[in-house]
Amino acid sequence: MYSVVVYESMFGNTHLIAQAIANEFGTPEQVFVVPADEASPALLEGARLLVVGGPTHAHSMSRASTRQAAIDAARKSHGDLDLDPAAAGLGLRDWLGSLSGFTGKAAAFDTRVNGLAFLTGHASKAISRELKRHGFRLAAPPESFRVDRNNHLVDGEEERAAAWGRVLAESMAEKGISA
Repeated sequence: MYSVVVYESMFGNTHLIAQAIANEFGTPEQVFVVPADEASPALLEGARLLVVGGPTHAHSMSRASTRQAAIDAARKSHGDLDLDPAAAGLGLRDWLGSLSGFTGKAAAFDTRVNGLAFLTGHASKAISRELKRHGFRLAAPPESFRVDRNNHLVDGEEERAAAWGRVLAESMAEKGISA
């Protein structure tokens, strides 16, 4: 069996975090890291663990308008912000809304501006609620990874994501399920 890490990323930070988490699940044959618009129902059906993450926009998951604002900001940044190759694809809110009839273990993460949570919000909380609504059982509490005000990962966040990935993998192994 295998694990699937589904992400939405505008400037590449959430993609980097998704990959750091996935690297702790074993060989590339044991884990698929895919943007939301490539996460088909067939791919999810055989997964033992689904990990879903996205950026925090306006205190929660992105919307079409906030995704477009991020794309516009990158275009206006004169090269200071690079769009993730999948940035123009499907967002998590729409992707999660298309799920139905799944069971199994899942976990949620987000990237958000470094600051107090009540000021920045957590997309991972909304992602977790949607996963539970669609029949998944949470393997871990939602987790946030931070970016600075210039939309770059805060030092140490990739390592912290890898550590979280190890905890998820170990938790699944303790239950006799390979992540």
